[in-house]
Amino acid sequence: MKVLVVNCGSSSVKYQLLNMKDESVMARGLAERVGIDGSRLKHQAQGKSEVIIEKAMPDHKAALKIITDVLVDEKNGVIKDTKEIAAVGHRVVHGGEKFSGSVKITDEVMETLRECSDLAPLHNPPNIMGIEACRQLMPGIPMAGTFDTAFHHTIPDYAYIYPLPYEYYKKYGVRKYGFHGTSHKYVAEKAAQVLGIPVEKLKIITCHLGNGASITAVDGGKSVETSMGFTPLEGLAMGTRCGSIDPAITAFIVEKEKMTAEQVNNMLNKRSGVLGISGISSDFRDLEQAAQKGDKRAQLAIDVFAYKVRKFIGSYSAVMNGVDVIVFTAGLGENSISMREKICRGFEYLGLELDVHANNVRGKATIISKPNSKVKAMVVPTNEELMIARDTVRIIG
Repeated sequence: MKVLVVNCGSSSVKYQLLNMKDESVMARGLAERVGIDGSRLKHQAQGKSEVIIEKAMPDHKAALKIITDVLVDEKNGVIKDTKEIAAVGHRVVHGGEKFSGSVKITDEVMETLRECSDLAPLHNPPNIMGIEACRQLMPGIPMAGTFDTAFHHTIPDYAYIYPLPYEYYKKYGVRKYGFHGTSHKYVAEKAAQVLGIPVEKLKIITCHLGNGASITAVDGGKSVETSMGFTPLEGLAMGTRCGSIDPAITAFIVEKEKMTAEQVNNMLNKRSGVLGISGISSDFRDLEQAAQKGDKRAQLAIDVFAYKVRKFIGSYSAVMNGVDVIVFTAGLGENSISMREKICRGFEYLGLELDVHANNVRGKATIISKPNSKVKAMVVPTNEELMIARDTVRIIG
């Protein structure tokens, strides 16, 4: 069974074609600058070199047509006909309270997704455009949607309700939803598999640390708390997002800087985080290089990020009345040896003993704590595309 996984951003389409017989990746790629001048497709088939196709992509349908064409291309493709694709799995950012798991795409589901667009105006519309384009280009092929928010539906009401007038929850759905759910679910289950212990018997804290970052408390395989909230802005300091701050700061800055709501929202999402603190970059590799050269603001940005992560880990161990495993994933979590060491420092009270030699690893599923460590620390590369493909197979059959 071959499954195409599609992830549409506002100006991009990321994809993988997987053979679910052995869960191997047959082809993968990224269409960039969709709807913008200079659009191009980076495509790599299994066992072949990457090819770059520079071609106009005025919209997501045009991008997906180029993608489906290259998949069946005699030279760079891996299938002879798109009819070989048994199903398409779509990443959808926000499912609101409607979807607690992946679902088969129907007209009714599409209508509900449009209703959820108010909750994710930057993310859901391109997700919807991608689904609509695939339905037009591949009529008759069943499709499924996997939601970033779905895994967090098990968070209890006292954890997801904000201390605001309750009417805003009832009228507008203002509550914590959480994101990165597909990644948190995958790495929690993979960590349990590596340890040889059923996930239902573990208290796991998963740390998805990238330009966007979030932490989740996974108790018995279920999300019980997560750092992102009504939007992906809440929680940790991130690459360009501020994370949790005193909400009165926004009103103060609006008054002082005479900003509009759109301007302050852009500042909080695009100009804050470690970029805002350092004034250099949102990329931690740049920050580490600058810090090594004595840049104090770069070092401060690194320290702030690590501190926030430690604080959330500590609070989530309290939420679950203990922790068995701390898992690091995503770009920074999988690859930054120094950041993992910095975060783990100070968790001796939990019984975590980091093995500095085992921690000298990048992008590989590894236990990085000492053998006698009461709390295990692990690196587990995330694989959201595989999780979406698995859910698609389960739903489509």
